Amino acid sequence: MGCAISGLAAKAEFGERTTEDAAAVFPSEDQIQMIKESWKVIRDDIAKVGIIMFVRLFETHPECKDVFFLFRDVEDLERLRTSRELRAHGLRVMSFIEKSVARLDQLERLEALALELGKSHYHYNAPPKYYSYVGAEFICAVQPILKERWTAELEEAWKTMFQYLTGLMKQGYEEESNRQRHLALSPKERPDKRNTAL
Repeated sequence: MGCAISGLAAKAEFGERTTEDAAAVFPSEDQIQMIKESWKVIRDDIAKVGIIMFVRLFETHPECKDVFFLFRDVEDLERLRTSRELRAHGLRVMSFIEKSVARLDQLERLEALALELGKSHYHYNAPPKYYSYVGAEFICAVQPILKERWTAELEEAWKTMFQYLTGLMKQGYEEESNRQRHLALSPKERPDKRNTAL
């Protein structure tokens, strides 16, 4: 498909850093400005980007379709491109990206948004190993839209933002996973419940 980042090694780098490193990879002020400026152009094509992103995701990582029961057995890419359900999901993801860009100057709100999304993905049975792929496919999808505006520095800025967000989403997923395991324990097995009966 011609996107320089579409190799597996490039995609893996989105998820290599641990959650503890997330703060270290927060975009710089210059990167935030680049992201916001480029988003002004990208948002005119958000539905198109959302579809391209997910069709590419399913093309390069067919195992991701397992998370999306509606698309699990769809092999025809043209059917995916015209799917209303895929368009709707792509728009939801693009809405998350839009909110993230808007909150780059509001760290607490941005962190809460990404953590909550990670928690909800636990309930969708969407494991963290897939999160980093979306950022890579987003970058591939927006390059042709931004044309000559696309630079190595802008790519690095978007990568940095996605690394930060996926780190937080993974943290949210793990928090929810631990919470659900804790809830599944009987009251006697819960470490924080002391037997107060005399």
